[in-house]
Amino acid sequence: MRPRRRLALGLAVLAASVAAAARAEDLTHARLVETEAESAMAARFLAEEIAARVGGPWGAGSNADAPLIVVARPEAVEGRLPLSLRAAWRIRPAGDAARTPEGFSVRTLRAGSRTALVVTAQTPRGRLFGVGWLLRKLEIEPGRVAAPDGLAIDTAPAQAVRGVQIGYRYKNNSYDAWTLAMFERRVRDIAIFGGNTIQVIAPASDDAATSPLFPAPPLETLIGLSALADRYGLDFALYYPQLAKDYGDPAAVATELKAFEDLVRRLPRVDALYVPGGDPGHTRPDLLFPLVEQEARVLARIHPGAKVWLSAQGFDQAQSEAFYAQLAREPAWLTGVFFGPQTRDPMAVQRRRVPARYPIQFYPDIGHTLHAQFPVPQWDPAFAITEGREPINPRPLGQAAIFRHFAALNTGAVTYSEGVNDDVNMTLWFQLGWSAQVEPREVLRDYARVFLGARIGDAPSDRFVDGVMALERNWTGKAADNAGIDTTLALFDDLERRASPAQRANWRFESALYRAVYDAWVRSRSRAEAARQAAAMAALAQASATGAEAAMARAEQALAGPDVPEALALRARLFDLAGRLYAHAGLQLSVQRYGASAIERGANLDRVDASLNDRVWLKRRFAEIRALPDEAGRRARLAEIADAPMTGRGALYDDLGDPDREPHLARGFGFDRDPQLLESAIDGVADKIPDDGWRGAWTTYAETLYDRPITLVYRDLDPKRTWRLRATYAGEDYQLPMRLTANGVELHPPLPRATNPMTVDLAVPPEATRSGQLRLDWTRPPGVGGGGRGHQVAEVWLIPDPVSSPVSP
Repeated sequence: MRPRRRLALGLAVLAASVAAAARAEDLTHARLVETEAESAMAARFLAEEIAARVGGPWGAGSNADAPLIVVARPEAVEGRLPLSLRAAWRIRPAGDAARTPEGFSVRTLRAGSRTALVVTAQTPRGRLFGVGWLLRKLEIEPGRVAAPDGLAIDTAPAQAVRGVQIGYRYKNNSYDAWTLAMFERRVRDIAIFGGNTIQVIAPASDDAATSPLFPAPPLETLIGLSALADRYGLDFALYYPQLAKDYGDPAAVATELKAFEDLVRRLPRVDALYVPGGDPGHTRPDLLFPLVEQEARVLARIHPGAKVWLSAQGFDQAQSEAFYAQLAREPAWLTGVFFGPQTRDPMAVQRRRVPARYPIQFYPDIGHTLHAQFPVPQWDPAFAITEGREPINPRPLGQAAIFRHFAALNTGAVTYSEGVNDDVNMTLWFQLGWSAQVEPREVLRDYARVFLGARIGDAPSDRFVDGVMALERNWTGKAADNAGIDTTLALFDDLERRASPAQRANWRFESALYRAVYDAWVRSRSRAEAARQAAAMAALAQASATGAEAAMARAEQALAGPDVPEALALRARLFDLAGRLYAHAGLQLSVQRYGASAIERGANLDRVDASLNDRVWLKRRFAEIRALPDEAGRRARLAEIADAPMTGRGALYDDLGDPDREPHLARGFGFDRDPQLLESAIDGVADKIPDDGWRGAWTTYAETLYDRPITLVYRDLDPKRTWRLRATYAGEDYQLPMRLTANGVELHPPLPRATNPMTVDLAVPPEATRSGQLRLDWTRPPGVGGGGRGHQVAEVWLIPDPVSSPVSP
């Protein structure tokens, strides 16, 4: 097929936009022409989807001049048209795209008063995608169906695999509460947007065996999902981690093979098997390859033609080399390699190292914002502490940037998802896989039309698109400084007032509204709690004049200020929306209320009241200070707290992990050049929060991945001065020993973090700063695998020596 045909989605966008400006074709009373048996599923799909939106049966128009809808193979179209329209078809027959495995053509034909809309493709899957495209372009509302005038397209997908992973498991933030009927709705939505693969995690994974929310046993649901994929002619893929302790034990291998065969025999359809090297799993490549080879033989007997994919996830450097060595043998049973989270080598390196016969497929994490494959760059810690790792997270421009950065290196993607929180991102990946040139905004316009209708009340649904794009901008910069957050909420508030009851109860609308409200709540609280802390610090700075007790009392009073009623109203809305989202989508935004498996698994309603200042830490310090025996000691401690960054004493301070307070951090390439941040510094947030008694500065940290150092660079230092270095090592509970060097001179050898947090205080050798330049590098042991994390630094002071005492006001 000619390249220009493969990229023809641009033609569709142009045709649709020009048509929208012209008159619309009324299809309310259209007639769906009786079709051939092999096109019946796609035709029925179209009729059912329109009927569900229009509010009654559709496609049986009886008027002699009723518009016709034809869904058929190219060679069968002409025979289903009236004589008056056949000439128009001969002039504009199906394009080359319609004769590809998944492509299709759409034509609007006219002759006199007769009109026909033709969806044609050689394959059943192509016809399904064709009616899906049509549904995305139609304007449907109760009692009315219209098509942009002159609707036409020839298009085929650029990438062979466009899928999403479904985990019917306890960890998932939504799907463990879903019935098969809900999953069928999901499968249909996937097809509408051109997705062709449903990958499902096997019942045995790195999770509990069951969930209290399961409406059916996991095996029953897995079988049902396989049957659903088969019913709609989509690929079903099995994600099958190898979890036994030791596959060097023949008994363990025999047990695994029996369990695998028992499972795949019960599945109506399996088109592909995906086995991760790790995350989860921990099997060495020299054991993994022979095991999967045997599973591939089993699979080939039961589901002939099924493909087999492996990943190098979780491997350390030695295991990665062993993985490449196994691939160098070019096993015939292996289809290709998939590239997922916790893969040590960048995709470009992996593409060079993997034999050319094996395609690389992408397994991108679209659901997480931190501690993840694609963390939100320079994210405000206020959002990280409250909304957390797995929030409702539409990132249309960010996801498009990620896709395009890696597109030339892979042949398709199955996205890693943990529920409906990333629904927008999933949809974008389906369409980007169809055409990398598609604009995210155009995908969102289709998304709004399909799921909410052409209008929300009397407003065009493009206003919803504006809102989703604005949600991504909400996470740019500090919440306290981002007035656009208030504008975003005002937009969604306006849409909510205009929306019909059905639209207000639509979980996709509720999801966007929940995010808008939560962002506004975080902004309000960030501003209020920062002001309280500033007032408290000002009170403590006056301790030498007022006395320690009076200073602490004033600080406590400042920290205890009440939330304003407007902010509390936002909080109440969050609780209301969380209940609605659980009822309508099974989204579990709370552990206690809705059965989420853990707070970090999307349950951010449980963090709605998380402190965003040092109130708890200060309360504990005040108790200690009050117990001191003398007033001078109490005042001295309060002075230290009031000037914790020691800037009043000439120190150079970095609060690492806070994008606005780390001036010496070497950031590296950054998101635009390095969306995975493998060669960039990452702003992270610890497992602890201020309510656990941590200072806010401890909860945030800088980290880098694998063998890249965390680097701080100082310039224009006074070479005549001597310096001390103080650092706080804090972060996730998981950690590895860190080594610190100053201009290449070791300041401390690999040092385990004995406590979390831990402070180190070191003299900087005078020769390290004699040039006026200083580079500090923290490294972890080389060659380690896993997620690549484990060396994290929260605070750094470079302190001139001697240090003068702070000047009392």
